Formats: sequence, structure tokens, C-alpha cells
Amino acid sequence: MSQRETFDVVILGSGQGGKRLAWHLGKSGKRVAVVERRWIGGSCPAVACLPSKNEVWSARVAHFARNAASFGILVDGVRTDMAKVRRRKQGMIDREIEFHLSAYKEAGIELIMGSGRFAGPKSLDVSLNEGGTRALAGNEIVIDIGTHAAIPDIPGLRDADALTHIEALELDELPSHLIVLGGGYTGIEMAQAYRRFGSRVTVIETGPQIMGREDTDVAEEIGRILGEEGVDILAGAHAVRVEGRSGKSVSVIVRRDSGERKIEGSHLLVAVGRIANTADIGLDKAGVAVTPRGFIQVDERLKTTAPGVWAIGECAGSPQFTHVSVDDFRIVRDNMSGGNRSTADRLIPYVMFTDPPLARVGLSEGEAQRQSIPVRMAELPMRKVLRTLTTDEVEGFMKVLVGAKHERILGFTMIGSEAGEVMAAIQTAMLAELPYTKLRDAVIAHLTVAEGLGSLLEGIPARLL
Repeated sequence: MSQRETFDVVILGSGQGGKRLAWHLGKSGKRVAVVERRWIGGSCPAVACLPSKNEVWSARVAHFARNAASFGILVDGVRTDMAKVRRRKQGMIDREIEFHLSAYKEAGIELIMGSGRFAGPKSLDVSLNEGGTRALAGNEIVIDIGTHAAIPDIPGLRDADALTHIEALELDELPSHLIVLGGGYTGIEMAQAYRRFGSRVTVIETGPQIMGREDTDVAEEIGRILGEEGVDILAGAHAVRVEGRSGKSVSVIVRRDSGERKIEGSHLLVAVGRIANTADIGLDKAGVAVTPRGFIQVDERLKTTAPGVWAIGECAGSPQFTHVSVDDFRIVRDNMSGGNRSTADRLIPYVMFTDPPLARVGLSEGEAQRQSIPVRMAELPMRKVLRTLTTDEVEGFMKVLVGAKHERILGFTMIGSEAGEVMAAIQTAMLAELPYTKLRDAVIAHLTVAEGLGSLLEGIPARLL
């Protein structure tokens, strides 16, 4: 092993939070090294957020083309060229790689491509991808190593070469029948996309409903929309055995209350959760503790159990969204400079990029009930939002929760066109602690989807004295 090189900060992993911290510190004059095993810029621009939404958009274009006649547009035949879909996605990734390399160079950061493992407190040994090793030490260390797809212990599954979201985005051929294990955000997004590309799709969900964290009416509405597009959803179905090989011929035997059933398909996608990339990287040698689920143990300031060591993003148990990792960066950035920024009481928004999308911020109806928080509630079908009458995007609804004893908005859920953008207006009002009446009585431009917020909030029942 070569002599240990010392940096002001060494960042293990180049996810959204870690790379932003590196660029900030580099421009501030710090000597920084970033150790990245595989994906320049992290998984978001390489194999996750951007690539998946790129292909989801291609699928939406296919859907528009197939339904063009209802808008008075005549299209003679529609088929999917998956190789071209993949090339479009890869072109975006290549441009992102160029951007990230330029950003590292501009900030004066040393990007080291290799696998890092702790050799002791605040020290790392790196096995370089090109061969050889480097020994690094940092006055401070930041861990930003992310997560990977969980593969459940189902007989036959590990031998089936099942797809994760990474391999699903690399397909050059259209699956004749895609079986999706898991009815969470990733599984549902991919299910709708491949159905729109032209695949037959079956979703197998162990729980009683897809999207288990959402209210029943939300899950039912998404299920209905997908069902009308031809996606077959089996909830309350336990996969007990897998046979065959994904990409050729694969079968999943599921058990429901009504008995066992065999689902036969061409490809199998596993989307049942995430596991932190914390195994076998020497965290014990660094004095960094992990939780029982394998995530790095951090306090509200994102400090680990080891002095001078921080953790960012999914590996630290933060909600698994890129925008949360960005906020983790801000917290660590400020706290490294002597601040006291915290993860407590963050208002985290969620968006699932189906069509129509699902967006939520704050409490759901079910969470309010479970936490015994008294609320007033209003709902509005999207077909009552005038904008949707012009676009035929009438599926879905809005739902808002307001405190029973005050006027502040506590939660918002929307399935509908531009749901993520509309949600941002509600989130802003919540952050400002505005009374809901301010948004209800706001002059919102016509014809926009956000205009529906006025009608929605008009439905809030009067506060009981």
C-alpha cells in the first residue's frame, strides 16, 4: 500500500448530496477527494431518476401516439423501437457525465474511480478501477454510498437473473410479458411505462394494496387507471417460487387466499425495496455504527458515531429521494462550518411519475387518523378542474387536510396532471404557515391546473368553535 495521502475532506460516494458538497468545498479552497466506485455523478443521473423518467416520457409519447385519433390526429401505426428508446436515454446520460467531469475539474476536486474501504478512523484504502491502490486520509470524512435493490429470499429468484431498475433501463428488446415483483413507486412507474411501450404487464404485490404508504383511495385510483391501460395487478399475492430465467421464459408461483397461481412471462423485474451499501466497507474499523437494518447511524445533524465522520442520503436512512440528498448536503455544509442545522421537522414532498402523476406533501388522511390528529378535509375530482376539460386529463383527484382547530394546511395529495408542480404551491404555503384561506382566495391564472386549488379549498368545512 502506498503512503497515505491526506485531504481536508474525503467523500466516499458521489451521490447528489456528496458531489454538491465536494464542489462547494473545492470552490471554498478545501483539498477534497471523491471516491466513486462506478457512476460519475451517482446513481440519479446514471441509472435511476433521470434515466427512468427519460424512458417514462418516451412511453408517454407512445401512449399519445396510440390515442392520437381521439384528439383528431391520425397516425398510421405505432410501434416501439426499444433500441432507440435506450439510445435517447444514453445520450442524456453521456451529456450528464460530461457535465459532472467538468464540474469536478472546475471545483478542483480529485475524482478517484475505485472501491473504498475503511482502514481505520478517517482513513480509506481504495482499490482503483484501473488497477493498483491508493491510501487516503481526511480531516473529515463524508459517506454517501447509497443503496441497492433488495432481492428477496424467494426460491429460484437468484438463479432467474431478474432485472432491477438498472437492467430494465438497458433493454434493447420489448418484453412480451413483464412480471413486476413489487407495487411501490419504482414498480408502478416501470409497469405503466412498459405497458405503454407495448408489453403485457403483471404486478405482484405482497401487501393488501399497491403503494402501501398511501391512502386506500389513492392506491385504488392508481390501480384503476393502470387497470384501464391493461396492467394486471395482483395484490395480497405472495411469491413462493420462481422458475426459469428472465429474458427467456420465467414463471412466478404466487399464493393468495384463493390458492396458488402460476404467472408466466418473458422478463422479471424486482422492485421490492432498497438495502444500504454498507456491508464489507470496514465501518467497524472507522467506529461508524449502523442501525439494525444496515443504515448508517446518524444524529439530526447527520453526524455518525465516529468523530469527524458524516453521512448523507439513502445510506444514512434519509428518505430515498434525490431532493432529500440535496437537503442533506445543505445540512452537512452548514454544520461543517459550525452551524446547527437539523433534519428534524423537514417537510418532504413525494412524487411518483406515473401518468397522471401522484404527488403528496405532509400528512395523508391515514397518517392523521393513526396519529389522532384532528383535521378538516376536502376533495376535488380532477374533472372539475377546467384545464382538464381541454386536455382530456380528467383522471384523479386532489385531497387536502387542514387543522381542525387552526387554519394551516397539514397535508395534500394529488393524482392528476401536473401534480408535482401544483403540490409545490401547497408546500410553499405550508412552509410559510399561511392560513389556507390565503391560497383559497388567491388570484390564480386561468386556465391552469393550479387554479383547481381555489375550488378544492373552498370545500374545507368551517372550523368548529
